[in-house]
Amino acid sequence: MKSEWNRSCIEQNLHGGDVYRHPVKLDFSVNINPLGIPPRVQEAIADALQYCTRYPEYGSGRLIQAVAAMEGVPEEMILCGNGASELFPAVVHALSPKKTLIPVPSFYGYERAAKAGGGEIRFFPLSEQEDFLVTEALEEALDRDDDLLFLANPNNPTGKRISGERLERILGRCRTLGIRVVLDECFLDFTQGGRGQSMVPSLSEYPNLIVVRAFTKLYALPGVRLGYLLCADRILRERIALQLPEWNVSVFAQAAGIAAAAECGFRQRTPDYIKKERNDLLSGLAQAAPWLKVYPGDANFLLLRTEYPLYGMLLERGILIRDCSSFRGLSKGYYRIAVKRHEENEILLNTIRDIEINS
Repeated sequence: MKSEWNRSCIEQNLHGGDVYRHPVKLDFSVNINPLGIPPRVQEAIADALQYCTRYPEYGSGRLIQAVAAMEGVPEEMILCGNGASELFPAVVHALSPKKTLIPVPSFYGYERAAKAGGGEIRFFPLSEQEDFLVTEALEEALDRDDDLLFLANPNNPTGKRISGERLERILGRCRTLGIRVVLDECFLDFTQGGRGQSMVPSLSEYPNLIVVRAFTKLYALPGVRLGYLLCADRILRERIALQLPEWNVSVFAQAAGIAAAAECGFRQRTPDYIKKERNDLLSGLAQAAPWLKVYPGDANFLLLRTEYPLYGMLLERGILIRDCSSFRGLSKGYYRIAVKRHEENEILLNTIRDIEINS
């Protein structure tokens, strides 16, 4: 009965956050910062209401100044977008790659962007036996015929980071082979030492590198939509900019970004909070549900696998998680849960304990 219910309620959604069609009390499907929107960012968004009768600042100049100061790079290296998801297809359209390489499982937005470009897509499977890590096998798979490589550090939905040494070798080989690399660092700030692992300081060394980051996850702003990319190649940046609409960043997003860029303390305390709550979730799940396999990662979410219809079981109790069967490289039985506030995580654990008892 529950299995049939589970199959009927799982839509082929490609993203989490489907709270508009379900009676959800707690949403664990969207992996945003459980600390919520910083108060000063909320105030900036509210204050921006008075500017809705104006067009946004063309080129997002003040926002770019704030991002440049936050990242410690020249302003000209930065382009802003209506979320990272607007920037991925802009890169593809600017490059017109004939062949794009995408490790899987990974965020569907890379595949979607590559499809929009019309070129060939080559998928490289990350091995579950190797814990879904990027290994030497990916380096060996790189080919001179590849024009573009999408990478995420850490990866979504696995939460696995690429070691700094491995990443340097991949970027160096891609530079030699003439392969452009889009490196998605949208979840890096949730990891221990995340900023120190960023490739932003190495952009000048790797002109083939495009780093994409976002305010969406770290500052809990998925409804505002704000991302940015950094690239040392001026000609490529100009080509990407031509793919973006005019006034693509709203007055609300610009105001939110300027305020968020100044939230140094918020950024610094987030990784410690995430680490503690993620570890509590890991130990809690091990005790509450031995029928769940958990794949430990470094980000603000966990990948799970079980033969039980967990999505439906939790949804009928008002809790939404991410069904990962739509991720290329995964299959039925994989799920992702976000790390949320301690009290919310406890509700999830208690609910799962009840499911185990009643199964």
